[in-house]
Amino acid sequence: MSKIAVLGFGVVGSGVVEILGKHAGCIRLRQGDIPEVKYILDIRDFVGVNGNFIKEFSLIENDDEVSIVAETIGGIGAAYEFTKRAILSGKHVVTPNKELVAVHGAELLRLAKENGVKYLFEASVGGGIPIVRPMLRCLSANRITEISGIMNGTCNYILTRMENDSLGFDQALLEAQQKGYAEADPAADIEGKDTCRKICILASIALGKHVYPQNVQVTGIAGITLEVIKEARKKGYAVKLLGRVSCAESAVQASVEPYLVPRSHPFYMVSDVFNAVMVTGSATGEVMFFGRGAGKLPTASAVVADILECCEGDLPEENLFWTDSEGGRQPFGVPISVNKYTFDSGFELPILQTDQF
Repeated sequence: MSKIAVLGFGVVGSGVVEILGKHAGCIRLRQGDIPEVKYILDIRDFVGVNGNFIKEFSLIENDDEVSIVAETIGGIGAAYEFTKRAILSGKHVVTPNKELVAVHGAELLRLAKENGVKYLFEASVGGGIPIVRPMLRCLSANRITEISGIMNGTCNYILTRMENDSLGFDQALLEAQQKGYAEADPAADIEGKDTCRKICILASIALGKHVYPQNVQVTGIAGITLEVIKEARKKGYAVKLLGRVSCAESAVQASVEPYLVPRSHPFYMVSDVFNAVMVTGSATGEVMFFGRGAGKLPTASAVVADILECCEGDLPEENLFWTDSEGGRQPFGVPISVNKYTFDSGFELPILQTDQF
């Protein structure tokens, strides 16, 4: 029986423990074995919650029985340190931590390869939507030419409420926070940073070379007013925050910004907290992945899937690897060519052309 340690008992970490407990029957049927949670690392004290809670990572690091670590702490502080230490001690690591993968993915994948373990992060892009494995396996015969998508449920919820219910931006944001869709500090979501990290991960997979967030042009949704939403709707458009990357052999064109999406495009109907990612392959053409991009159980489901893959004992996924880009930079081409619509107020937004896909 594989024994695991869960780092962080927040929304996703508690979801991982919950799924492993409640879905034990179907996991045993498919896997033949159920991973046992030996440790839960968290600095907080939990009363009335079952589990072997600890506060010292060294207990996990030095326990040879623990073969898999699920890092659900988030950020690039303790999560980065503990991930490195776990890999160096010969343990597989799985994570939904998009910031850590976007910033340090190349280094951590290299360390994992050198130490013969897996570093998996299916949940880092799209929550419960399978996207990393399909790109690596199902689309492996393709050269990925473009990736584009609605990748932040918080922003999509806000824009949907503004369009469907005529809420102002601040009111829609407050409602998102009250429902748990947005953090108390929503900056990473509404400023486009979260979407940027996700598009960087997918671009790195497609290119085989690390694409750093600081090199991507990013514009958030804070400047979108109710008047803009209403005028766009009259013209037959919905406003959506899109992450986009065009993957050329010599250069990368990447951006995150609000777009006007026409009714004829599949993204137009993606509303509420749902996400959608469209991948264009040289052989398949456009393939779209759709579902809940965040939330406790959808995200935890993807983390558990990575845990189960580590339990299989196969060699590390050779295709899940990219090299660092020289000096932390990579060649960027000109911004993705788009037409723009000018609103009555003088505000401009790019128009997503259906023939660009």
